[in-house]
Amino acid sequence: MDVRTIPAKELYEQIKGGKPVELIDVRTPVEFREIHAEGARLIPLDRLDPKAVMVERNGAAGETLYVICRSGSRAKQACEKFLSAGYNNVICVEGGTLAWEQAGLPVKRGKKAISLERQVRIVAGLMVLLGAILGFFVHPYFIALSAFVGAGLVFAGVTDTCGMGMLLARMPWNQVREEPGKETAGRGSACCSR
Repeated sequence: MDVRTIPAKELYEQIKGGKPVELIDVRTPVEFREIHAEGARLIPLDRLDPKAVMVERNGAAGETLYVICRSGSRAKQACEKFLSAGYNNVICVEGGTLAWEQAGLPVKRGKKAISLERQVRIVAGLMVLLGAILGFFVHPYFIALSAFVGAGLVFAGVTDTCGMGMLLARMPWNQVREEPGKETAGRGSACCSR
C-alpha cells in the first residue's frame, strides 16, 4: 500500500483558499502541546482507531483526512493503519510539523518538551552504556543488554517501527493532564478551515 503525501505548503494553500481541511496529529500529547500546526487535532498513534476516527467525522468520512507528526514517519504509520482498515482517503503531510514550521506556516506553541525521538536515543544510549559497564565490571553476560538494544535499533531502522518509542509514548511524562476548565489538547475543532 502506497501512502499518498502532500507538502505542508500545498496543504496550507488549500486551507488559505477556504477548503475545509481536517488535520490530525499523531504525536504524543506532550509533543503536541509543545508545538503543532494551527488547526490540527491530536489523536496519538498509540491510541489511533481508524474506524472510530471515521465514525466521529459525522458525514465527512468520505472527505480527505490529512495526517501529520513530527517528521512524517509516525504519520505514515497512521496512514497505513487507515489503509489497512479500508480507508483510502488519507494523506500524509511530508516532513511533518518540522516542515510545517520551517515553511513559516502558522503553529501553536506551548510548554517545551523532549521529543520522543530524543527520548529513544537517550534511553537506548543509557541501556547500551549500562550493558557495557555491567559486562565489564560485573559479568560478561550483561553485554547481552547492549546487543539486545543494538538489535532493536536495527529492527526499528529496517521496519520504521520503534517498540521503545511506542513504550515511551505511554509513559506519564509524555501525557498531558487535563486542567479544570480547559479543553484537552486536540479535542477541539475537527477542522482547520479558515
